[in-house]
Amino acid sequence: MRIGELAERTGCQVETIRYYERAGILPEPWRARNNYRRYDQTHYRRLRFVLRCRGLGFSLDEVRTLLGLMDGGDYSCAEVKALASEHLAAVRLRIDGLREMESRLNELIAQCSGSTSPDCSLLETLSEAPAHHDRDS
Repeated sequence: MRIGELAERTGCQVETIRYYERAGILPEPWRARNNYRRYDQTHYRRLRFVLRCRGLGFSLDEVRTLLGLMDGGDYSCAEVKALASEHLAAVRLRIDGLREMESRLNELIAQCSGSTSPDCSLLETLSEAPAHHDRDS
């Protein structure tokens, strides 16, 4: 199949497929005489695996690790479970951070009168927020 068909069948953008090839996540496809990339079921299955992993929030490095375990064939289910458990712990930390952010935003919004005057307590509060709450510092 050509790249457009692979993209359509997997719901993945063509440029993403090319990116995964450049990143070494997908193997280079063979090329027809007209220089078009030609993909087979191996590419399809691997791309579906990558997309499922990415959909669960695995980083490209984590996907590479999982693929390396699969490709090497020398892995145990315990190793895969450990990697997935580490990822789950990181997801839970992000969720905790988002809940904290939600709580702070709720407080700010609740304190705002929402009046039509140009004075906005929400902007004032954000301007005076302590630096330790600033995620960009």
